[in-house]
Amino acid sequence: MRHVKLDRDNPLDLHEQVAGEIRRAIADGEAKPGERLPPAKDLAAVLGVNTNTVLRALRQLRDEGLLEFRRGRGITVTGTPEQSALIEQAKELLHYARTHGYKPDELIQIIQQLG
Repeated sequence: MRHVKLDRDNPLDLHEQVAGEIRRAIADGEAKPGERLPPAKDLAAVLGVNTNTVLRALRQLRDEGLLEFRRGRGITVTGTPEQSALIEQAKELLHYARTHGYKPDELIQIIQQLG
């Protein structure tokens, strides 16, 4: 990944910023499916954050289906640029809905009605 500098004045939590940077790297094709990421402690050292912050971001991305954790093999990118971009758009939609008073389950109902 390119050099990343986190903004400690940003109201977004540090782990969200780390996850966003990795998501961006996947979306831009900088981190391709099948590639291994550096160990969390190395990422933390480069970013100047606690290892637990990086681990929290990595777990979030795993739960989104963008990363896979394998014992002895480290962390591998499994998501595609398209999937990463879709997740980012969904996060923006969810944020927009929340700022307009909608709950996630209400947003799901709206989306289901459209499908």
